[in-house]
Amino acid sequence: MAFVQRRRLLQLFSLLLGLCLWRDAAAVYPPPVIARHGMVVTSQHLASQVGLDILKQGGNAVDAAVAVGYALAVVHPCCGNIGGGGFMLIHLADGKNLFLNFREKAPLKATRDMYLDKQGNVIPGASIDTYLGVGVPGTVLGLDTALHKYGTMTRSQVMAPAIRYARDGFVLARGDVDILNRRTQEFAGQPNVAAIFLNHGKPYQPGERLVQPQLAHTLSLIEKDGPKAFYDGPIAKAVVKASDANGGRLSLQNFRDYSVEWEKPIQCDYRGYTVYSSPPPSSGGTTICEILNVLNGYPMGFMGFHSAQSVHYLVEAMRHAYVDRNTKLGDPDFVKNPLQELLSPAHAAAIRAKIDPDRATPSSELGPKVLLQEGHSTTHYSIVDKDGNAVAVTYTINNWFGTGKIAGNTGFFLNDEMDDFTSKPGVPNLFGLVQGEANAIAPGKRPLSSMSPTIVMNPDHKLFMVTGSPGGSRIITITLETILNVIDHHMDIQAAVDAPRIHHQWLPDEVFLEPGALSADTRAKLSAMGYRFKVQHPWGADEAILVDPKTGEREGANDDRRPAGKAVGY
Repeated sequence: MAFVQRRRLLQLFSLLLGLCLWRDAAAVYPPPVIARHGMVVTSQHLASQVGLDILKQGGNAVDAAVAVGYALAVVHPCCGNIGGGGFMLIHLADGKNLFLNFREKAPLKATRDMYLDKQGNVIPGASIDTYLGVGVPGTVLGLDTALHKYGTMTRSQVMAPAIRYARDGFVLARGDVDILNRRTQEFAGQPNVAAIFLNHGKPYQPGERLVQPQLAHTLSLIEKDGPKAFYDGPIAKAVVKASDANGGRLSLQNFRDYSVEWEKPIQCDYRGYTVYSSPPPSSGGTTICEILNVLNGYPMGFMGFHSAQSVHYLVEAMRHAYVDRNTKLGDPDFVKNPLQELLSPAHAAAIRAKIDPDRATPSSELGPKVLLQEGHSTTHYSIVDKDGNAVAVTYTINNWFGTGKIAGNTGFFLNDEMDDFTSKPGVPNLFGLVQGEANAIAPGKRPLSSMSPTIVMNPDHKLFMVTGSPGGSRIITITLETILNVIDHHMDIQAAVDAPRIHHQWLPDEVFLEPGALSADTRAKLSAMGYRFKVQHPWGADEAILVDPKTGEREGANDDRRPAGKAVGY
């Protein structure tokens, strides 16, 4: 607890140098949840409790992560999934750091022009609203692989809570219903979806129970036969049958050939802290580290939180890094990613040399004239166990509820992850990202992602932070700002994830702001430097844990942008 109090004093000092408006807002934020042994933070409170129960039963962080992954597929169907894919970053108590890539793959029948009409124009909605948008899901094989490699419990033990919630149902909270309502009208147009996610044809209300017997059956098949049931059994057959009937390109061979990969995390240093994050086909770790390398050359903490000066250098670092992100990165099985160059001190110094201290750099002056984008139906969760093992998982079905389609009686939503590819260089995707040739569609290729599960070690090489978020292309800046808020601005973890955010992704050339992110005078100063602003509703949902380097206490924070979520510990 003393650690939290010290951080709040340092936070106040930093904020006095910066934004007075933020100082007043920070005072009303609740303190983080504190626990001595284990901590679980997710965007859905029931899933958080599932993970905590696994830890209390003697499971480790990987056991809990797998249990939470399946539980979120039931209680957070917008975003938790078995119909999508993602990334898992693991820190073991013995010091090893490991990355598991279970990102979706393009069907073998996919082609680079599959979303273009005869005139070469992108067909609206083809990559997000139809079976053409579905990539081969990776979550089931990913979770099972992690469990067998580093878990200690059986598949039956970790899947039992998810199966129970699907079979017996769970009571919906206000936050759950608000998310369901995002696509209620579309559910009504599909009988098999409406039968589950509408209550006798009407939207669910808080306090009502959502039961998913078809999903319970699907999960039971996986619990009994493992990934084989999903990739070479009745589940794959049902998905392929629906795809064939609706113009999709999935085949049974796609499912049988699907594989996950263990890879080396991206690593960089920031003010003595070591940051581990996701490598390609995620752009997240590379872009976060590139921005941190640039900011290492500026006294961000001394400038103050969201002062005109700190925002200027932060946005310029984002702008330059997103040029590289959008044009140079892709699936390493298909593209040579220039990681050594992008993460070098020389590259960071070259970017700093291009930043005018008194002027915004027009994006038109940087990079080729192309754009990029990706979806919001993603979720992140963070776990630390009693032994110091830590897991950060970000997984997705892209748009809210993916394609919004369920294959037959399988009970789970299918992803629209193909939209993360470049449908056509220079044309924005769902998230407004403009991308280039490195992320063009190819059979068996994984689309570029922004998912950024991240683990930070303190200067003594001990576990310090576990963090990550949904948010499409903004995942990178959300995760980045949480790290900056703790290291540079000395916020506790709850204040760090709740703080109002800013974002810039090179194109469009606008600084996106959450309400209250900048004071009026700061915004005026930045406008005079050439910046254009767009205020939007709050975005993302960072679920994070901080570890006190002296006491080992776990400090957990559920992002207040996801009221259905919860940090729980013991």
